[in-house]
Amino acid sequence: MDYQKIKLYHYPATRSARVKWALHETVGDDFEVEIVPLYEGAQYDGNYLQKNPNHNVPTLEITFTDGSIMYMAESGAMVAMLADAFPDRQLAPPANELSNARADYLQILHFGASWMDMMLWQIRIHEHVLPTPERDAPTIARYRSKFIAEVEPQLVARLEKTKHICGDEFSAADCIIGHNVTWARAYNLCQNAIFGGYLSRLSKRPAFISAFADVDQFQLAVPEGKSLVTKFTG
Repeated sequence: MDYQKIKLYHYPATRSARVKWALHETVGDDFEVEIVPLYEGAQYDGNYLQKNPNHNVPTLEITFTDGSIMYMAESGAMVAMLADAFPDRQLAPPANELSNARADYLQILHFGASWMDMMLWQIRIHEHVLPTPERDAPTIARYRSKFIAEVEPQLVARLEKTKHICGDEFSAADCIIGHNVTWARAYNLCQNAIFGGYLSRLSKRPAFISAFADVDQFQLAVPEGKSLVTKFTG
């Protein structure tokens, strides 16, 4: 089914940046962006919750030519769908065949959007988002150690062999892993020089530049007095 309009509900540098990147890679600038002020708690607004009950970003709104509207709330699913929906962009191995390349691509894309993401999220919320009395130092230490011991070596082993995460050619999996590496480096993780080289290659892509052009609007810590502190549930 052909689409009529695509709209991304976004906040700079967050998970929605992955999807913004994938959109720029696939449809160029032919999509709308609406900022959801997360630190103001706008994601808990009733109208927004009807689109995304998980009260977060991204939300992807696709209006089809028959007038129907679909909402998506999982960034990994959005990136994977966009890559498959625009095969001419060659961002994923063919979806209609069983192959080692396709299996490896899906494996690392979902690893980045789930396991790797989960560790980074636990570190982030306990260092910068939860109210101070709810932050847990052992949780931070556990996931920092686990990330260094279990995640980084897997990525380094790949990037020692190839320019991108699934081979020498860029793929949509790089939108997930590349974003996660920028996130990790903000928390002094992924400090190996190999990650610097990887990001240097990614950052030369026009779609990357467009996706992260608003990164200076992001703050790691929730500013004091923002309503998110009282509304945040994890």
